[in-house]
Amino acid sequence: MLNEKVKELLNEQINKELYSAYLYLDMANYYANEGLSGFENWYYVQAQEERDHAMLFRTYLQNNGEKVILKAIAQPDKEYTSFSDPLAAALEHERYVTASINTIYAAAHEIHDYRTMQFLDWFIKEQGEEEKNSEDLIKKFELFGSDAKGLYMLDSELGARVYAAPSLVLD
Repeated sequence: MLNEKVKELLNEQINKELYSAYLYLDMANYYANEGLSGFENWYYVQAQEERDHAMLFRTYLQNNGEKVILKAIAQPDKEYTSFSDPLAAALEHERYVTASINTIYAAAHEIHDYRTMQFLDWFIKEQGEEEKNSEDLIKKFELFGSDAKGLYMLDSELGARVYAAPSLVLD
């Protein structure tokens, strides 16, 4: 059995990951409405990844004999007025998720829950990649987004992204 605090934080993380999926789907919808199908694809893939992250936390709890408690998922409330708005919001959100996972890790470390720490190692690495991807996308947009041809090329590049299931193996 898991420590009560760690169990609660892991359950909360499931909902945070599902909210992330909602948020990225909302961003995909924004770009679809704006005619940027590559950006739409990028965030649709992000939504799929976040959903899978939630399922990994769910499986971890179940594999440790814990009950999964699903709570209501908030509706995304961001309003976007420019193509760059979702990019900045995504980076801010990824930093929030990183901080949340770090909080769980710290709680597990405090009680010497090495198994949970090992489980979270993958997510810590993943969050580093997520933040870098968001930062890189912002940089590319800043370089090329104000030029119609550059925006078209960037949109085409983002349209080539394909979904890949996470490679974390759970015991």
